[in-house]
Amino acid sequence: MHVLFVCTGNICRSPSAERLSAAFAAVHGIPDFTASSAGTRAVIGHPIHRDAAFVLETLGADTSGFAARQLTAKIASTADLTIAMTSAHRDIVLEAAPRQLKHTFTLTEASHLAAMEDAETLADLAGLRPRLSTKDKTDIPDPIGQSPEVFAAIGAQIADLLPPIMELCRRTVRA
Repeated sequence: MHVLFVCTGNICRSPSAERLSAAFAAVHGIPDFTASSAGTRAVIGHPIHRDAAFVLETLGADTSGFAARQLTAKIASTADLTIAMTSAHRDIVLEAAPRQLKHTFTLTEASHLAAMEDAETLADLAGLRPRLSTKDKTDIPDPIGQSPEVFAAIGAQIADLLPPIMELCRRTVRA
């Protein structure tokens, strides 16, 4: 099971989701789970932004050994599930890998779909997509240039949206 997270610079939102999902998988025993991230305009080779890293560490995630990377068609094509931070990021992923449509969502879309009663495995998400409301399609704002408090709020938002997705990943692996 490989989940790819995508944002702009690959130094704040997507690495936060990557590292939080990996921590969740380790705690909840999701076997063979890997998470990665990439940016649509990555700050290639850079570590996680210091304010995002601080938030991740307070949430119990490991920030070591991270280096930002650029989204490519190959990277986009290899994931079992791709989670974008905004609808614009999702569209860029689908331009690079159009065959991933059934496997590509924004974070809020995937979280709301995964929380639906009918969602038993990741394969169910695409079929449930028409049931999303406008509020289920909000973007995760970019904290770059903002205060540490904004980074904390974005980190908390990502952490709050991940559990239904991770639970669905766990059920998919067991199915």
